[in-house]
Parts: sequence; structure tokens; C-alpha cells
Amino acid sequence: MLLVTWDGVLICVSLIVAFIASFTALDTAGRVAVSRGWLARLWLVISGTAMGIGIWAMHFIGMLAMMMPMTMRYDVRLTAISLAVAIAASIWAFNQTVNEHHLTRRRLLYGSLILGAGVVVMHYLGMNALLIAPTPHWKLALVALSVLIAFVASGVALWLAFHLRQGEKNLLLMRGLASLVMGIAIAGMHYVGMAAAEFDQASSMHSHGVSDQGLAVWVTMITLTILGITLLISMLDAQLHAARLTAKLNRANLELRQLAMHDNLTALPNRVMLEQRLQNAIKKATLDDSGFTVMYMDLDGFKAINDTWGHHVGDHLLIAVAARLQDALTDQMLLARLGGDEFVLMFDDGDEKRAIALAQKLVKMIEAPFELDRYSLHVSLSLGIALFPLHGRNKQELMFNADSAMYHTKHNGRNGWSLFEAAMSTSAQHQLELANDLWQAIDRQEMRLFYQPKFRSSGSELIGFEALLRWQHPTRGLLMPDLFLPRAEKTGQIVALGNWVINEACRQLKQWHKEGNSRWTVSVNLSALQFHQRDLLNTLAQALSHHQLPSGALMLEITETIAMRDPLFSQLRIRELQQLGVKIAIDNFGIGYANLLHLKHLEASELKIDRSFINCLRADSEDATVVSAMLTLAQSLNLSMVAEGVETEEQQRLLTGLGFDALQGYLLGKPTPAEYVSEFMTIASFSALRTERLMPLTDA
Repeated sequence: MLLVTWDGVLICVSLIVAFIASFTALDTAGRVAVSRGWLARLWLVISGTAMGIGIWAMHFIGMLAMMMPMTMRYDVRLTAISLAVAIAASIWAFNQTVNEHHLTRRRLLYGSLILGAGVVVMHYLGMNALLIAPTPHWKLALVALSVLIAFVASGVALWLAFHLRQGEKNLLLMRGLASLVMGIAIAGMHYVGMAAAEFDQASSMHSHGVSDQGLAVWVTMITLTILGITLLISMLDAQLHAARLTAKLNRANLELRQLAMHDNLTALPNRVMLEQRLQNAIKKATLDDSGFTVMYMDLDGFKAINDTWGHHVGDHLLIAVAARLQDALTDQMLLARLGGDEFVLMFDDGDEKRAIALAQKLVKMIEAPFELDRYSLHVSLSLGIALFPLHGRNKQELMFNADSAMYHTKHNGRNGWSLFEAAMSTSAQHQLELANDLWQAIDRQEMRLFYQPKFRSSGSELIGFEALLRWQHPTRGLLMPDLFLPRAEKTGQIVALGNWVINEACRQLKQWHKEGNSRWTVSVNLSALQFHQRDLLNTLAQALSHHQLPSGALMLEITETIAMRDPLFSQLRIRELQQLGVKIAIDNFGIGYANLLHLKHLEASELKIDRSFINCLRADSEDATVVSAMLTLAQSLNLSMVAEGVETEEQQRLLTGLGFDALQGYLLGKPTPAEYVSEFMTIASFSALRTERLMPLTDA
């Protein structure tokens, strides 16, 4: 056999080429994972091309390392075909694995067969490109081993290429180690395959074809140029991708800062930005020995609009108010929305006269009606002014005093402004203390329920009670709900208070049933927040189950405006409540915008005519005609009609004659604690009730 030797330097070069090709393929495969569409397909072609060229170049550099006692020549056509086979097989195999979101065993096996077959064909085509005669003899065992190594190496290469597409920690090091493994595997297949070839002693080389020196030049130039350019493009793309990602992160941070510092509805600065600017203004004014102004503003009548026309109208109104206020301000002034209908204005001018002049201008501007779609809405502005450093030297004190001045405006007729005075903080402090005490009122068992009786209009039969909340404050005495419920609604405490009322009313009703008054019912008022809360049904179900009340014993009262705000939701919620065995009454009926169609679908059990109709009710009056029409409407819908606010015997006789089902009012009985309810049972007639009713203490 012909003596064959090996050039160690070229063997090392072939291993280096295999390593570079593997690293380039892994790096460009990573571009496939982060790209989409045509760009992903382009990177797929580039990564497959890099892999194919690397395998091909490593093969021919390895062949150049094989030293024979003659000048070696190669067939150009077969050499080019072997290169095309290596590239095509690599692209096809990468498309089956690297280009997918999940690498299944089937896909890995399929890709390994494609790439392995391509490597084997490329290798033996390259060996056949050697223009030597006679052709070499092959050791079949080593050929089979080389084929096995080709498929195993292909599987390892594709698995590594898929799993090292993306990453965060030590990705470059992992790709380097993986490239070393892939390079050794590819080289192992090649040199085992070359070892399978034996050449005759009399072998000779054909005179045509490209020489080994020429092939070396072309292989080196093509390989280094293509792999170098590919790796450089990949690295530049990584840098551009990182730059784009950085730019996106910067934009996202700016957007997050915008969201964090601005109100979503009006796009005005929010409380966070206001506090920052306020702190900076204090520092600047302290250093410059200057002053600035803080105005606290609240809309009068906004809640009524929100309750009557719905939140979407209220939101549009807030946007319009914000825009109108900004029209009167300069760019140096900061207008912020704290939430709800509360706004704060801050500007670098501590002059009292100029602040008052601006306040008057703003109040006058808001007085004009807001024309929104088909609505003409009227609100007014209550405004409080605090000046730095005269009315506070820190942001908490300034904000509190401006808020106190605003509440002073509200308590003195609204639609105006007030400059802070020391006496205002005392009143505001009382309000703040009351709000703080409210958080602990339930735990301290300070809440009380008073019960106002409800009688059948045809006689003296007591049919039930309406539960009314009172607060037995430890230092301020018995407080009526109008002193603390608005604050509770604003802070969300109304839900906890409402749940307590439901449970306590059910407990008391069960006690009355045990005492033999099984026909009595009790009604409880629901706020808008309670009516819409998700846990209402669970709260009611637990209370009814715990106290074992029969169906229909508990009635919930919601105002007409709450029921009509979202008729579809109200229909669904009332139906759910009725399935629990709870009846529904529409309170304050006649002052909103309910109509026959809505009432028909609401499926309520009772209508309570608003006391504004009852107070001015006279026989043969226009109000009597309206009430009579309401009664006819109720009868057609099988609704019980209750008149509240009955205060005179004339009203009692008229309402009974009109056909009301039940009456309620001070003439019949004032709200009273549960322990005094038994007094109503001993009264034989409504007139006797009027002369004998007790409870002077309930006037507190």
C-alpha cells in the first residue's frame, strides 16, 4: 500500500476551522430565534450556509493534511457539488430543528438523518474528487463507523444549536464549549472516514484538475471570507438588536414614568408628581426667600351627575373640567388631579391678591354649563387657598390647610373660594379625626341600628321595619348617617359598614321571630358601591343561612338612580338576589328617570314614593294626580307601594284613600332602638301612635 503521512499543522487548522464554523452556526442560529418573517428565513440560510461551509472546509483542509509522494489534484465539479451538498443539508436540517419553537424527538431524528446523510455524501464525494488511479480500497468497518459518527455528531450539533439559540447567563461560554464539542465530532467523522481509505503502491495522479496548492488557497480564501463576514454580521446584528432593545426599554421607561406620574383619565399630573414638585418648590422658595400658592379644588354636584347619568358621563365631565381649568393657566402652573373630582393647582407666586383673583376667575369659569353630547351639565367649584410659607412650611401642612379652606367653602354655601385661616384647621381636624375613628367604630361596637316601623295603610298592623344606621361616638354622642356615610363612601368603608348592617338586621329580625312576630320583615338600604360589589351575594347568603331567616323576610332598598344607572346589570343583580330569597324595593321613586319598561324588567317587589311628593301632597292637587298614576303603574306591575315621610293625619287619610299598601313616617313612628320596638305593638290605631310615641332620645 502507498505510504501516507499527515501534516500536524494542517490537522490543527482543520480543527480550528471546524470550531469557528460551529461557533458561527450557533451564533447565527440564535438570530433565527429572535427574528420573524423573511429576516428569520434569511438567518436560517446564513446559519446553514456557515455550517455547511465549515464542514466542507474542514474536510478539504483535512485532505490537504494527507501527504502523498505526488502532487495531489482534485476534480473541480465534484468539489463544488460536495460544497453544495453540505450547505443544502445543513439548511434543511436547521429548518427542521432550530427554526421550530419545540424540538421533538421526531424532529431531532429527522434533522440528524438529513444532516448526517449530507455530511456522509459530502465526505465521500470529496474523497472521490481526488483524481487518483486506481481508486482507493475501503475498509467497510471504518466506513460504517464514520457514517455512525456522522449521524451522532449531526444529532449533537442540532441539539446544541436549538438549545443555545437564546439565553442570558454565560451564553458566550456555553456556545464556545458547544462549538468545541461539535468541531471534535465533525473532525472525528472525517478522519475516521479518511482512515478507511487505502491506496495502491502504484497509484498515480491525473494531470488535469486543480492542484492541492490551488485548492488550499481557494479553501482558505472562501472559508475565512465567508465565515468571517458571517460572524461579523451576526455580531453587528447583535449590537444593533441590543441597541434597539435599549431604545425600546428607554421608551418603555418613559411611558411607565408617564403612567406613574399622570392621571389615566385626564392626563394631568397625579398625586405622585404633585408631591415631588411641591417638595422641590418648598426647597426653592426657602433658598430664594420667596413664596408660592397651593389651591385645593373640589367639584360641587359631581356625585349627583355621576349617580344619575353614569360613570361614563362623569368621566367626560372630568375631562372637560380639566381642559377648561387648563385654558386659564400658564405653562408654569401645575394642575394635578388627586382622584375623583379633586384637583390641586400649584404655581410660583405667593401674592395673596393675585391668588384670590385667579381663584375667582376659576370659580366663574366652572359655573358655565358643560355641553357634552346630549347633556347640559352644571357643576360648581369649591376652592381653598394656602400660601407658602404663611400657611405651612411643609407639603403635608400646606395640603391639609388648603383642603381645610376648601371644606370651609363647601360648608358655607359652595361655589366659591376661601383663603385659609387658623380656625379652619380646627374644623378640618375634627373631620379628619372622625374619619380615623370610623375605621375602628365597628370593632369597638359603636354602631347602632334604629328601626322605623312600617304599617299597613288599612289599619294598625305592624308589618316590619326599616333599619337605619347610627353611630354612638364615645365623645360626640349619637351621630346621624349624613355626618359619616359620605366619608365612608369616599374611602370604601361603606362596604364593611353595609355588611355589618345586614348581619345585625338579620340577627335582630331572627330574635323578633323567636318572640312570636314571625310575619315581620326588615329592610336595609344599599349604597351604590354595595349593590355592585362582587361579595354581596355571598354576604347575604351567609347572613340568611346563619340566622335561618325565611324567604322574603329581608328586603334591600336601592335608590332609583342606582337601579337606573346600569339597567342591564340591575336586572341581573335583582334576579340573583331574588333567587336568594331577598326582596328588592326601589327607594326615592319619582325623582329620577325610571320608566315603565325599565321597571317591568327590574322585577322589584316594592316601590317607595319619595317624601318630596308626600310633603306637598294635597287632595285634588297635581301631586295627587302624579301619585295616583304611580299607584296605577305599580298595580299593573304587581308592585307594593309604600309612602315614606308621612307626618300628618291628612296625609295618612289621603294616602290610605289613594290605595297605598303601606305607610311609614314620623306620624306613625320615629326610628327607635330595638329594645323600644315592643311599644309599637300595644298601639291600637295610627292616631294613638301619634299621641303615645316615645323616643325623645332619637332626636339626638
